[in-house]
Amino acid sequence: MRYVFIVQGEGRGHLTQALSMERLLRENGHEVVAVLVGKSKPRKIPSFFTEQMPVPIETFESANFAPSHSNRKVSVFNTLVYNVSRAGAYFRGIRIITSRLKELNPDVLVNFYDPTCTFAHLFSRIKAPMICLGHQFLFLRNEVKIPVIGYEEYPALNFFSSMISLGAKKVLALSFRKMENAPGQKIKAVPPLLRHEVLSLRHSDGTDDPSVHDGGYVHGYMLNSGFSKDVTDWHATRPDVPLRFFWDNSEEAPVKVVDPTLTFYYLDDKEFLRQMAGCHAYASTAGFESVCEAMYLGKPLLMVPTHIEQKCNAYDATSSATCRPAVVSDRFDLDLLLDFADNEFVPDSDFPEWARSADEIFLKELTQF
Repeated sequence: MRYVFIVQGEGRGHLTQALSMERLLRENGHEVVAVLVGKSKPRKIPSFFTEQMPVPIETFESANFAPSHSNRKVSVFNTLVYNVSRAGAYFRGIRIITSRLKELNPDVLVNFYDPTCTFAHLFSRIKAPMICLGHQFLFLRNEVKIPVIGYEEYPALNFFSSMISLGAKKVLALSFRKMENAPGQKIKAVPPLLRHEVLSLRHSDGTDDPSVHDGGYVHGYMLNSGFSKDVTDWHATRPDVPLRFFWDNSEEAPVKVVDPTLTFYYLDDKEFLRQMAGCHAYASTAGFESVCEAMYLGKPLLMVPTHIEQKCNAYDATSSATCRPAVVSDRFDLDLLLDFADNEFVPDSDFPEWARSADEIFLKELTQF
């Protein structure tokens, strides 16, 4: 079968999911004929994706979050103003995708949570079914309960997710834990789509690759570079703790060595995974993919949400009654992380097996209609 991927380019999660899915389809005799990535002006597509994706990549401008002036949290006002001002570019993106879909006439269209793809699929009127993929769709299921207080934007998130899934044949909701899917249920809970490079670090017999160890340093990822002040301020008080943080800051050098125990890295997927495997604990802005990687490798985790999607990720990851893989904060409070790692961390023992079941489940969902 012939597939087209439309990928939201924000962060690294959707990009690594697309790499994993392309590998799965190719190894099972299918072909991804085009990959179109939605991007915004402030961000560029990380080189790890362009280098590892064997399919030519095309880009279009797509709606995105806009940060606050401090480049820490998402600003609702800035996001609204920015996206309204770019409406013309988004309509051009719809026309680009619509034209490509008519030219390629794929058997299946996979939408990695990009709204532009949904409108293009509707306007193109191609017969190919659309499959939507994302953790955000899990919150549309009735059994997933998010608190009202502190999550006031939650209804808007669900409205946005419902809009993206318009016209979808299947909606695959990535989930931290296994959930039952009723026969014929449109929104199906599926495992995270981790890369084989991640999965190979832990074995089904319970043993780990030698690279998975406690190297004594804190590993981290911040989508918004404004959080770097939290890190540098904490580092000034605890220079004895090595810190290795990744950020989406293309204006800095690929590797910025502040001093012997603090280094910032621009997104590099191989180096990111190597640092994840050897860290003592991990701090993140609560994106779904890297949280899953940390949980798979059994690393204590600090989640610092910057917008409602990430707040829901954090709530979902910490809602289990049988484990405590993560702690949540509104800033990069590394004292909190280290105390949690040493005293309260309880890994999710079921998660590795759930993650390893992804290939079989996804191959069935992507090829059987």
